[in-house]
Amino acid sequence: MRSEEMLAAIRGMRFDGRDAGRPLTLMEVCGTHTMAIAKAGLRQLLPPSVRLISGPGCPVCVTPAGALDAVLDFAMREDVILTSYGDLLRVPGSRRGDHLLARRAKGADVRMVYSPMDALELAKKTPGKQIVFLAVGFETTAPGTAACILTAQEENADNFSVLCLMKYTVPALRAILNDPACSVDGLICPGHVAAITGSDAFDFIPREYGLPAAVGGFDGGDVIAAVHALCDMRAKGIAQMVNCYERVVSAQGNRAALAAMEAVFEPADDVWRGLGLLPMSGMRIREAYSRYDAAKRFNIEGLDRDIEKAGGCRCGDVLRGVIAPQECPLFGRVCTPADPVGPCMVSGEGACAAAYKYQGIV
Repeated sequence: MRSEEMLAAIRGMRFDGRDAGRPLTLMEVCGTHTMAIAKAGLRQLLPPSVRLISGPGCPVCVTPAGALDAVLDFAMREDVILTSYGDLLRVPGSRRGDHLLARRAKGADVRMVYSPMDALELAKKTPGKQIVFLAVGFETTAPGTAACILTAQEENADNFSVLCLMKYTVPALRAILNDPACSVDGLICPGHVAAITGSDAFDFIPREYGLPAAVGGFDGGDVIAAVHALCDMRAKGIAQMVNCYERVVSAQGNRAALAAMEAVFEPADDVWRGLGLLPMSGMRIREAYSRYDAAKRFNIEGLDRDIEKAGGCRCGDVLRGVIAPQECPLFGRVCTPADPVGPCMVSGEGACAAAYKYQGIV
C-alpha cells in the first residue's frame, strides 16, 4: 500500500472505546523519528482524530542537568582532554549558557569526535594527556562504545577512559506507560534501537499494557506505515507488536552487538531528565573493565544529581509527551537554536529543535 493510500485509510478509521473527544495519541520514542515526522509534515497530513507526540527518544535531551554540571566542572582539569559528539558540546547544564563549548572558551580542552574510536586514536597520539570519551546514547551507540573499551583493553591503553552516561530504552518506556499524566494509545518504537535489540524487545508493550506497538523506519513512508499499523490495530481493537522495518530489524536483533554490550556494561539505577530516577535504566561499566571507567578513575561526583532547569524551561514535560514544544512558554521566544535554554532545542534529534526548524514559531 502506498503512503497516500495509507493516509486515506487512516482518515476513514474510527477509534472507539476512548475518552470522548480525545484524539488517538501515538508517541514516537526516537529522536530521529521526531525529525522525520516534522520534516515530512506528517502531523498536518493526519486527521484531527490522530495525534502524534514525541517521547524521551533523544539521549542528549534526557541527560539530566546535574550530570552535565558535573561534566562541565570535570572538563576544566588541565590533565584531561574531554571528547564527545557534537550535539552534546552545546547542551547547557543547570545554568544557561554554561556548556562544554563555553568551558572550552575558558581554557578546557574539549574536542568533538565522530566515534569513541577517534578518542582512542587521540589517546595514542597524546600520551601526556588523559583522553576521556563522554558517552551518551541508547542501545544504538552502546555496541560501538563497548567495542572501543574492549579494544583499549587489548591494546593496554593507559590514558583512555569512558565517562558513561548511556541508558537503556525499555525502562523509560515503562515509566511513560505507568505515568497517568502520559496518555498514550500506541507507540512507534525506535528502529535504530530495535536493529540492535530486536523487535521482540518491545513485545512487553502489547503483552503487559494492552497497547499496539510498531517498529518503524526513518523516511516519511516508513513512519506513515508505522502510524497506519497502529491506527489499524486500534480500529480493530487488537494489540500486537508489528515490525514495519523488516529490511533492517529482525526479531532477535544483532547478537554480536548485544554480546559486546553484555560483556562491558551492566544495568544500574540512573536519572533521566523529565523522568527522574529509573531503576536499572543506566549502563554502568562492569568491574572487569573499571580501568576504563572515567567516573571511577577520576572520582567524579554528582553524575546522579537531578536538577531541573530554572526559568520556565519545560523540556522534561516535552520528553514525557505531556506538552508539545510550542506549549513551552520559552519556545521560539527566549529559547531558540541560536540561544537555547534547554537540550530539546539544542540536539539535532530534539523535539523543540524539530518544531522550530520545520513548523515555525507560534
